[in-house]
Amino acid sequence: MRRIAVVTGSRAEYGILYSTLRAIQDSTELDLVLIVTGMHLSAEFGMTVDEITRDGFPIAERVEMLLSSDTASAVALSMGVGMMGFARAYGRLKPDILLVTGDRFETFSAVAAAAPFGIPVAHLHGGEVTEGSVDELFRHAITKMSHIHFPANDVYADRIIQLGEDPDRVFTVGAPCLDNIMGLEPIERRALARELGIPAERPWGLVTYHPVTAGECGGGIGEILSSLGNFPGIYWIFTLPNADAGNARIRETVVAYVDGNPGGCRLFDSLGRRRYLSMLGHSALMVGNSSSGIIEAPSFGLPVVNVGPRQKGRLRAANVIDVPECTADAVTRAIREAVSVEFRESLDGIDNPYYQGGASEKIVSVLKSIPLDGIDAKRFNDMVPAGRY
Repeated sequence: MRRIAVVTGSRAEYGILYSTLRAIQDSTELDLVLIVTGMHLSAEFGMTVDEITRDGFPIAERVEMLLSSDTASAVALSMGVGMMGFARAYGRLKPDILLVTGDRFETFSAVAAAAPFGIPVAHLHGGEVTEGSVDELFRHAITKMSHIHFPANDVYADRIIQLGEDPDRVFTVGAPCLDNIMGLEPIERRALARELGIPAERPWGLVTYHPVTAGECGGGIGEILSSLGNFPGIYWIFTLPNADAGNARIRETVVAYVDGNPGGCRLFDSLGRRRYLSMLGHSALMVGNSSSGIIEAPSFGLPVVNVGPRQKGRLRAANVIDVPECTADAVTRAIREAVSVEFRESLDGIDNPYYQGGASEKIVSVLKSIPLDGIDAKRFNDMVPAGRY
């Protein structure tokens, strides 16, 4: 039986991995070895490790790595602390394959620590582009340290091959988080409103804004908050930013705004997987710069006002209205468009470029069957994908 170590460091990452974790856990040929790290273990970010245990996933190792600071220096130091913790975990757990997703600095530490052990790395969501975040660098570095690739779209598969990866180890599977949506029994709107203590009769707007760690976005969260006052009929639901450098200022600004507008909005550290997906289905729009607006929201036909450059470069469905200039006036115009009847009706039946169907089953099939002998001896593939040039 192959031991599959899976690393998760944030609520968003756990949502991406959930259906795959369940599929690995249900397999008679794979042994799930779950390593939890990063924001999951921080009270400041909602202690979301508790959600993982409530979902019935046994945790093999907890790797503490986040320092209590949001500076660039603290992030870099956290990466070093994480590498030491992952090294100890791998020495004890001895996984056959390490499965990771995305582009976070926590993931980079996990993958870098695996290299000296010769542990084959399987990578989800490689080949994507987010020009407004330092995650852009981490993602492509993780791709080069990985041996098995599970991109969400053929465009991203081609990009992975352009980076010199073996086409025979690149498997386009779609975004596994979308499997969660297809199998979800959503919480009914009024029941969700009661659980969260929010008004059911008003339209809901979901707001999540993360630090822009590459490029510029002016006032960012301040400009967004200035625009929200132009829509008093909407009840705004905020979730807090991730642990990137600069998150503290955003958190403080959002907390002050919510405290000053108790009748018009509410703040949550984390909604949890089922509540969050149910919220996407019941909301009138999403505002901010979360990847969820790009990847998950299209499956609900949910209008998204995407502010600033953080998600620049990612494939988009027709639900996304980009606001690159980060001004309150521009955000206001975009929200007006997003909540218009015409725009909402235009999204009926839109295609989600990240959906392939059955992603988790495809991932598990590869993890069970791919030969591992000699897989760590990587070679640079000079072949350019057909049709790219």
